[in-house]
Amino acid sequence: MPETQKPGRGMSKGRMEAFTDGVVAIIITIMVLELKVPAGHDFAALAASLPVFLAYVLSYINIGLYWNNHHHLMQAVERVNGRALWDNLFLLFWLSLAPFVIRWMDESDFSALPTAAYGVVFAMAAIGYFRLQAEIIRCNGPDSVLATAIGDDRKGKLSLTLYILAIPLAFASPWLSIAIYVGIAAMWFVPDKRIERLHEG
Repeated sequence: MPETQKPGRGMSKGRMEAFTDGVVAIIITIMVLELKVPAGHDFAALAASLPVFLAYVLSYINIGLYWNNHHHLMQAVERVNGRALWDNLFLLFWLSLAPFVIRWMDESDFSALPTAAYGVVFAMAAIGYFRLQAEIIRCNGPDSVLATAIGDDRKGKLSLTLYILAIPLAFASPWLSIAIYVGIAAMWFVPDKRIERLHEG
């Protein structure tokens, strides 16, 4: 029988961190293995592979941003609970679909539905991160240092809103949606300073 945890108590965060690191490494490996070698041996063939390569770069950055912020989040807490483990799995599930949507976008020449699906995957990953963050705060207490640092999380809410806007927009202009995806990644390129400050204090 699994061990029943007492209310207000948590478990070690180390196992979740190690599992997340391993899954993220596998996701990135699969993404690079999905890249196709150019069909020819000249610059024209290389240029034809540029769009999918840029999609790979964007996705690599996005996965890296989640891993980076996840790392900072874990460093700011003492414990997690069973619900946080499931929320973490929910987040990793959606991140694991990144190689699939990149390949679909490539094989469809970046048509509307695959481009929208890319937004769905990362919007759901954002929701997963929200759920994980909220559960960890609940586990560590509303007065924890992490809860104070996160605040109302305007940046995270703005990111999710932009993803939600970009998804239907893909059916009118896939490239405009992609531009929004790039903008969201750029917004998060610098690690979350709210949590970084916890380690500087």
